[in-house]
Amino acid sequence: MKPTRYKFNPDSVSFDKIRLGIAALLLRFLAYFIGSLIFALIYWIIFASFFDSPKEKALKREVEQMTIQYDLIHREMANVESVLEDLQKTDDNLYRTIFEAEPIPATLREGGIGGVNRYEALEGYSNSNLVIETANRLDKIRKKVYVQSKSFDDLIRLARNKEDMLKSVPAIIPISNKDLTRTASGFGWRIHPYYKISKFHYGMDFTAPAGTDVYATGNGTIVDLSSSQRGLGKHIIIDHGFGYTSIYAHLSNFNVRVGQKVQRGDIIGFVGSTGMSVANHLHYEIKLNGVNVDPVNYYFEDLSSAEYVKMIEIASKTGQSFD
Repeated sequence: MKPTRYKFNPDSVSFDKIRLGIAALLLRFLAYFIGSLIFALIYWIIFASFFDSPKEKALKREVEQMTIQYDLIHREMANVESVLEDLQKTDDNLYRTIFEAEPIPATLREGGIGGVNRYEALEGYSNSNLVIETANRLDKIRKKVYVQSKSFDDLIRLARNKEDMLKSVPAIIPISNKDLTRTASGFGWRIHPYYKISKFHYGMDFTAPAGTDVYATGNGTIVDLSSSQRGLGKHIIIDHGFGYTSIYAHLSNFNVRVGQKVQRGDIIGFVGSTGMSVANHLHYEIKLNGVNVDPVNYYFEDLSSAEYVKMIEIASKTGQSFD
């Protein structure tokens, strides 16, 4: 029981019982209330410093799960990037080599993502850098997948055209030369028959009697029939498509017309000695994308390995061309 308090009254020379007024009671209550609040706040601060609330525990578990998922996503993205890199290498070094197509430029595969600021909506958060980095990485992967998908579409188209390409590429000897002895001069530096100086010979010469049949070495279209007293004399140019053209020079006569479609093995003209030529022969050239290439590498429909080696030996031993 709370002890009763008294106050000495000098007028009555006695102790009077102390009675608190309403204001004093209110002040005392307010003091007790504020003290309780302060005590509760101190208790809450101490408790919160050492113990997590249920909500904080739930948030921490959620953050841990998101961190694990983020790591998994980045590992999966790394796997996807690795697979894409292998596909790109196979595409450039195998598939496009088979179809004789140019590799896709690295600048196209690794090109930036368009837009002034694609990630403006992701800025301003505590983890913005992390989110923006992930979004940017995903965008790059998405672009690589798109480029590779378009590349495979091109490869499918090239595969469908491969049969036509194989029929069109110059692949046989342009005259009957079964014993190879008609091979007169090969591709490379030779002595010019008129000028008697070393000059690059851009084709192969095959000797044969006048009037010998000359064959188209691949499917294509006759794009030029020309006659001249100098140079190549009477000659034919066939456009085979796929970057290939072939030239048949010093002919005695033609057997085709401009614009005519021809197939491999068709007779297009006859051996002669027109133009700057010293004897009846056929001068034969192949161009790929406008650049002369050695025709000896394009007789795979005619020659075995042994015959190919023999032709190279014959062509390389001749020191003078016929034109």
